[in-house]
Amino acid sequence: MKTRFFSPENLSDEALQLADKLPGFQNKRFPAFKPEQSALLILDMQSYFLDPTSHAFIPSMEAIVPGIKKLALLYYQNNLPVLFTQHLNTVQDAGSMATWWRELISIENPLSAIISEFDFSRRYVLRKNQYDAFYQTNLEEILRIKGVTQVVISGVMTHLCCETTARSAFMRGFDVYFLIDGTATYNEEHQLATLLNLSHGFAQPVLTAEITRVLEEISEK
Repeated sequence: MKTRFFSPENLSDEALQLADKLPGFQNKRFPAFKPEQSALLILDMQSYFLDPTSHAFIPSMEAIVPGIKKLALLYYQNNLPVLFTQHLNTVQDAGSMATWWRELISIENPLSAIISEFDFSRRYVLRKNQYDAFYQTNLEEILRIKGVTQVVISGVMTHLCCETTARSAFMRGFDVYFLIDGTATYNEEHQLATLLNLSHGFAQPVLTAEITRVLEEISEK
């Protein structure tokens, strides 16, 4: 069942309420966030999930766009890496997703494009065909070359691509910072379930404002 648990009006309050339910929000396990060693991953911000005419429409997605966009601009301003993913499938590469979902996101589908809010001139887009952005892509190689040891995960869907990528990043030795209010999915139950699971042993849940604040501080120096 789909619900609009995040809206532009309630995003801050709702995110704090979610954070209060997470023991991992207060109990920091990872080192302090170091922006100069980090990359921002923006997963699957495609019209397929934002257009109300799409069966995969995520009602809460609109609310998280401004915060992610601001983060991306700060990353660019500080010459730090930003990587977008675009989920695309063919019948040949879909694997089990072909039987799980009633429709695959093909390149021919006009809704497969990343939304126009993220039409940055410096945008780098990594195409993927599974939930995990590391699976059969060169994402890890790119991060290693850039000296990245920490990743900030944003985008959709929280409990599918975002959670799977977060776990995969952790298993590869990256510190994972998972945005409570910079990810979205179909309902609050799935959102909270992912945050509880990841914060127990895979990722540090953070508010977008926390990461934004650090980036703004280094921008002012």
